[in-house]
Amino acid sequence: MKREYHRWLSPSLGRNMEILIFGHAGARVLVFPTSMGKFFEWESNGMVTALSEHLENGSMQLFCVDSVDAESWYASWTNPGSRARQHIRYEKYILDEVLPLSQRVNPNQFLIVAGADFGAYHAVNFAFRHPDRLGRVIGMSGIYTIDNYVDGYYDDNVYFNNPTGYIPNEHDLQRLADLKKLDIILAIGRDDPHRPNNDYLSKFLWNKEIKHAYHIWDGWAHEWKWWQKMIQLYIRGSSS
Repeated sequence: MKREYHRWLSPSLGRNMEILIFGHAGARVLVFPTSMGKFFEWESNGMVTALSEHLENGSMQLFCVDSVDAESWYASWTNPGSRARQHIRYEKYILDEVLPLSQRVNPNQFLIVAGADFGAYHAVNFAFRHPDRLGRVIGMSGIYTIDNYVDGYYDDNVYFNNPTGYIPNEHDLQRLADLKKLDIILAIGRDDPHRPNNDYLSKFLWNKEIKHAYHIWDGWAHEWKWWQKMIQLYIRGSSS
């Protein structure tokens, strides 16, 4: 399996960022790490191995990015407005640096974004903010609100990065049309404490007639051995 490491000084973030790429062709898969996780954790925790057949036969290519959670939503040492602004800079890094790199490496037009735990938040929020840029999103064991990370503070940067906040209020016809074209796959354990938040998001997606798959697994299902199984099932899945 082809493996590439890239590191550069990000103009968007003003610091070095790292990324691992696995595979050589096929659908581009942008992978977000778990809470404050690193770019290498999908490799270290068996997710790359779980997808090895697809990566080796050229049906997909993984782009595993680093996080800046410790400087954004988890940065309790700074004010919530600054946390949100750092997240906006991170999104700019993804849009202006990572996606162009992925397109230079691989011209395939089909883009999937995926993540587990807080990486699921990043994947789903990115997909819902830019539904015209991708074809599928996979959120595993995620939480799709940032209310617990902003200490009651709200501004536009917070609101428009809070999926269970903005989805119920989405009325833009073009955005709704783009969201309805997305293949949205959510998976959560029945006993996962994030389950109610997933139920809430699913409810409002249906209220907006946004088709999606919502899979509830037995038990807690919030660890790598379960995410390996989920990603194998859903990476090429459909919301039909």
